[in-house]
Amino acid sequence: MKNKAVKIGQNSLCPCGSGKKYKNCCRNKKIEISIKEEYKRKYDIYLKEPHQIEGIRKSGKLLISILNQVEKMIKPGLKTEDINTLVHEETIKAGAIPAPLNYRGFPKSVCVSVNEVICHGIPGDRVLKDGDIVNVDITPILDGYYSDASKTFFVGTPSEQGKKIVSVAAESLKRGIQTIAPGATLGDIGYAIQSYAESCGCSVVREFVGHGVGIDFHEQPQVLHFGTRGKGTVLVPGMVFTIEPMINLGKKELHVLEDKWTAVTNDGSLSAQFEQTLAVTETGWESLTPYEL
Repeated sequence: MKNKAVKIGQNSLCPCGSGKKYKNCCRNKKIEISIKEEYKRKYDIYLKEPHQIEGIRKSGKLLISILNQVEKMIKPGLKTEDINTLVHEETIKAGAIPAPLNYRGFPKSVCVSVNEVICHGIPGDRVLKDGDIVNVDITPILDGYYSDASKTFFVGTPSEQGKKIVSVAAESLKRGIQTIAPGATLGDIGYAIQSYAESCGCSVVREFVGHGVGIDFHEQPQVLHFGTRGKGTVLVPGMVFTIEPMINLGKKELHVLEDKWTAVTNDGSLSAQFEQTLAVTETGWESLTPYEL
């Protein structure tokens, strides 16, 4: 999944992070090495080399193959633990490692979040019912490379509320992705998501954000799903990060349950999420975990 975008304009902010316009800064310089060094020094962002992006891409192919298997098994009567079993076994079978397992004490190999659960749902005895929505968030480590993606699925026949929140969440991710191009900013991504979701009467979760990924599970930058156009770090080729907006049908406030992981909406409203791992390219973006939105 690739998309072309215009090159950095003369009056755009320079990708090196100086705060100056491109025409007054690095337009006529060979800056590939200096940008990588500057982003590491200033933002702790590790720009990926082509071979590393290829490693993440391969991890992403495995992830999507497992996610597609999960989609086929979703039905009323299924336990969330059954999803964990499939994800764990298929990950190990491929010679990969499920990154969530034992990460900061998380006890399972995948996050499964149902209805009012925003994220970090722990698989167990909960049985899926007709009309539920369920988000499945998978992160395999293949040959040392991490990829990260999730989708929200309908269980049986969706309710009107379920159809609305899943549609808004998917479109929110799509709009965030479409802003990615060299010279754009992280604030552009957040603005695109927030303005769309709120125009639909939904809310954007603030406490959980997208993040750099690839060499580690969670890297810099943090990718907020709300924000202001033109603000934040300038995007440059080699950046790899997730966009994963969590959209609530009701208000944005949440709380975490006693298990210290499961985040739920305060008002009990439905919450949906879609996530992909994206790379900034010379001409725009590439999804390393591509699926149709």
